[in-house]
Amino acid sequence: MSAFQNTPTSVRCHALLPCAGTGSRAGTAGPKQYQTVAGLPMVLHTLAAFSAAPRIEQTVLVVAPDDRFLSVDQPDLRLARCGGATRAHSVYNGLDALSARGAADDDWVLVHDAARCLITPQQIEALISACEGDPVGGLLALKLPDTLKTEREGRVATTVDRSDKWLAQTPQMFRLGMLRSALAAQADSGFAGVTDEASAMEMAGHRPLLVPGSAQNFKVTYPEDFALAEAILSSRT
Repeated sequence: MSAFQNTPTSVRCHALLPCAGTGSRAGTAGPKQYQTVAGLPMVLHTLAAFSAAPRIEQTVLVVAPDDRFLSVDQPDLRLARCGGATRAHSVYNGLDALSARGAADDDWVLVHDAARCLITPQQIEALISACEGDPVGGLLALKLPDTLKTEREGRVATTVDRSDKWLAQTPQMFRLGMLRSALAAQADSGFAGVTDEASAMEMAGHRPLLVPGSAQNFKVTYPEDFALAEAILSSRT
């Protein structure tokens, strides 16, 4: 049930969450997206945020073919058991699953990491508002706050100018057809060099919009990240 009142819009937005990874750096016994954080598996916090965003029409969760952790059958949330060997492959397959569920090439797709469980409905709506009139689309991102170094043999080589550096986050919002074409162009190489949807769009000659995000919208990656995510989620409730 959405925490907001649905508002009329001419823009159809769908959420696509790749959820087939193993999370090898997280140090968990199983996939990190199912690790309990603040009383719930992490992915359920992520799904709750998209459920509460009024302009998200449906969410497709892309899981591995043999994943049986979740079993859902709701009008606005569907499982697609078509996860691939890489995140880009899972997204590519997930776009086909969205099309099979009625999404059109001109519809917007917001791709989001299942392990970014601190995303809020307000941040999702802010991205939609910023990108819905843009010819390309864009992504949440954070201006780099720290000094950035390059390394050579374990020592500092140079200090990098950070004035034009951003940390990419998700969701990343693009037209379904444009994103599928951008990913298809990289499929033969096994999606080499595709680190996120924005990178695929860049390879296709597009310049995605940078939309200011939040430092709290980090991806839970390492063991110490779980305690921080727990503290933030607990403070919100």
